[in-house]
Amino acid sequence: MSQKIGSLPVSDPPPTRAISGGDDPLFKGSGMTQRGAYAAVSYMSCAVLLVMFNKAALSSYNFPSANVITLLQMICSTCLLYVMKRWKFVTLSVTERNQSDSPILVPVKTLMHTLPLSIAYLFYMLVTMESVRGVNVPMYTTLRRTTVVFTMIVEYLLTRQKYTPPIFGSVALIVFGAFVAGAHDLSFDARGYGIVFLANIATAIYLATINRIGKSSGLNSFGLMWCNGLVCGPILLIWTFIRGELRLTMNFPDLYSPGFMAVMLFSCILAFFLNYFIFLNTTLNSALTQTMCGNLKDLFTIGIGWVLFGGLPFDLLNVLGQILGFVGSGLYAYCKLRGNLLRFCV
Repeated sequence: MSQKIGSLPVSDPPPTRAISGGDDPLFKGSGMTQRGAYAAVSYMSCAVLLVMFNKAALSSYNFPSANVITLLQMICSTCLLYVMKRWKFVTLSVTERNQSDSPILVPVKTLMHTLPLSIAYLFYMLVTMESVRGVNVPMYTTLRRTTVVFTMIVEYLLTRQKYTPPIFGSVALIVFGAFVAGAHDLSFDARGYGIVFLANIATAIYLATINRIGKSSGLNSFGLMWCNGLVCGPILLIWTFIRGELRLTMNFPDLYSPGFMAVMLFSCILAFFLNYFIFLNTTLNSALTQTMCGNLKDLFTIGIGWVLFGGLPFDLLNVLGQILGFVGSGLYAYCKLRGNLLRFCV
């Protein structure tokens, strides 16, 4: 069967490539491969842009429903994957023998195997989208940097994974910096802060689930995204209908304005690539590396968010907190690149 595959990498290389060692380290002695570095940088780029477009839709245009945005992103991703699969531009499985000719494109058994991942994804998407609304962009990114703590806890509970002292030091710097940076937040919103911390928990669970279920499912990044769309799309559609959010969307005054439609289009496209690179980065590297990439990209998110949407007053504590956070993220990146990231214990 002829295939047109190769424009986008999948989470797992073909067996022949794995045997031949084509996935080389970034440099001699590095703990990160070239494909892993590509996935990390691509994720950070998409994440920065997606936060800006989501914030523009929810705050600048005052769009009433974050859930509808999530639903549109799912529909867009599922449709793109279906077309790409039918045109044989991508596969959904790691090996050709795991392909399925059924209407859902994957075996039912595989779909059921990934069900916990899909539920974790739905929880992650809903809470993360809502968390953007309640706080300003600089404080949002500050609080989200504490996700690393939740990720380490979840990974330890699931896999008994332990970390070296430099990793604990980098995490401590990040958390301390987050609290220092937020000390003078004059727009404190208890509900908004609570939703952001809930989003941190959801993110940790989702990334850990990718590591456990994604690698054992026989699916690549595109296949995992496809299963998420099949399971979560109908659930979210029913949920938004029951809550009346679809009716609110149809009555939204700027629904057909060119500016809002452009924002939504870019949001959906970026969400597709962001989900893909989350899977790729987490499976090629680790859940903790994925979380740290989220911290490293915050420098650009904070700067752009400050300019476009406003936020925290400029003060010495905030700057000091941001610097501490980025130093901690940089320390982790150094440990990862040097290959001294962690020790794994069962």
